[in-house]
Amino acid sequence: MKTSSPSASQTDYKAQVAVLGAGPVGLAIANYLGQSGIDVLVIEKLDTLIDYPRAIGIDDESLRTVQAIGLVDRVLPHTTPWHAMRFLTPKGRCFADIQPLTDEFGWSRRNAFIQPQVDAVLLDGLQRFATVRTLFSRDVSAFSQDDDGVTLHMDGPGGVRESVRADYLVACDGGNSYVRRTLGISFEGKTAPNQWIVVDVANDPLGTPNVYLCCDPVRPYVSAALPHGVRRFEFMVMPGETEAELSKPENMRRLLAKVLPDPDHIELIRSRVYTHNARLAGQFRDKRILLAGDAAHIMPVWQGQGYNSGMRDASNLGWKLAMVVKGLAGDGLLDTYELERRDHARAMINLSVLAGHVLAPPKRWQGMLRDGISWLLNYLPPVKRYFLEMRFKPMPQYSAGALVSDAPPVANSPVGRMFIQPRVQTEDGREALLDDVIGDHFAIIAWGTNPTWGLSAEQVAFWKRLGTRFIQVVPAVQLQAGRDAIDGVIRVGDSSGRLKEWFGRYPASVALVRPDRFLAGLAIPQTLGKACDALALAVHATRPAAQQPAVSKVA
Repeated sequence: MKTSSPSASQTDYKAQVAVLGAGPVGLAIANYLGQSGIDVLVIEKLDTLIDYPRAIGIDDESLRTVQAIGLVDRVLPHTTPWHAMRFLTPKGRCFADIQPLTDEFGWSRRNAFIQPQVDAVLLDGLQRFATVRTLFSRDVSAFSQDDDGVTLHMDGPGGVRESVRADYLVACDGGNSYVRRTLGISFEGKTAPNQWIVVDVANDPLGTPNVYLCCDPVRPYVSAALPHGVRRFEFMVMPGETEAELSKPENMRRLLAKVLPDPDHIELIRSRVYTHNARLAGQFRDKRILLAGDAAHIMPVWQGQGYNSGMRDASNLGWKLAMVVKGLAGDGLLDTYELERRDHARAMINLSVLAGHVLAPPKRWQGMLRDGISWLLNYLPPVKRYFLEMRFKPMPQYSAGALVSDAPPVANSPVGRMFIQPRVQTEDGREALLDDVIGDHFAIIAWGTNPTWGLSAEQVAFWKRLGTRFIQVVPAVQLQAGRDAIDGVIRVGDSSGRLKEWFGRYPASVALVRPDRFLAGLAIPQTLGKACDALALAVHATRPAAQQPAVSKVA
């Protein structure tokens, strides 16, 4: 319930979830909770959203998250799909060309974007929900938690002291997180010895698409085409240089002369110096307080994974927190957030650090070795495909948490990985992406058969209580067979053959898919009931009193 504005002397806000920080992660979580009907209070220290240049790469997983909160159609106009990344030697030879053209999750795997524009869409999206309120110009100065919730104290406009009481706090307050530091949670890692200056230019003076990373031993640089005619250049700041010095017109001209024939003829938007950090929080949860985004992990920009790792946090945490707050799951479900996300965040940090070493090797001989090896490897087709398809990117795969392990074990099991998202045909003849059929719910997806056949009436009622969608997938041509409708089951046609191909890889025909689109379990109709009961335990799902005995019988 949204509270009204109290008196100027003492303002108290109540919410089920307080989100500290109106960056992309905080806004994404607030949107997810808002569409779930959760009472949310977003608190931001600044007067408005940050408008200076930050992330420029959004991947298919993040676009799927934006799709899940109903804003992807408003975000896509601010992106450039199929954005290739090319590593160049000092002489201009491309030794690594990363341009994945696969779309197994429904979207282009690499996309350029301008973050402030997308952040603005996420903020505006909150206006859809009567249960979400956003407070800017609030500086949290103290907080505490007890068994029932979290209390925050903050300084509002005009020095007014305000207090907030929430059931849970999600801290998305950045790499220098006040919440993380106050809780005494470690943030181990390294700070890169070199800074980089970012220069954004309007009316792109080069106009060429994609992003180029030039491994120049004198001064490495990046040249990236962005949407709406913006070009970004990034140059390594050399020892002894300062932001103030580099920003002088004569020094800015010297930098741009490396990449432009006429460095005086540009429309400068802004420049800014960044330090690259690689750090990971010692824990993501402390009782009723959870860390997400940069507050939990920060990484160098070279694979564009800082923003996207934060969006993975939002996707993983949003549905779990919504279930707990609504009483559909026990508090233990929140423990699976750190269990699932922390190791993958570490893997993305390591990948980003490695990419930075490829761009700017610590030793000159390492650069020479890189160039020689890359020249040879580029002529080996399997190695070339490895880069083209971004197979080096560690995809999240959870081995424990809110999922059910295969029994018996399945070789190269997809459980714990993200489920595919092809286009499907609906019974009324429309074409849609699979997630748009599922909505923000669990899904039990069966190839060819009735997805409720292996479940008792009690089990069907239990999963419907959680909002589960029961989906029967058939070849699209079979939609015209005119079969009798199955109560509560959605039929879709596999018009591309992708779902048939996916199910054909494994000895299973039913997929248990979580709200964040990760595969929680596999089954056949005869084992579906047991798998669903095991999943109910894994997600700490609560049952009405009349249904309590069912789950407890599962070993």
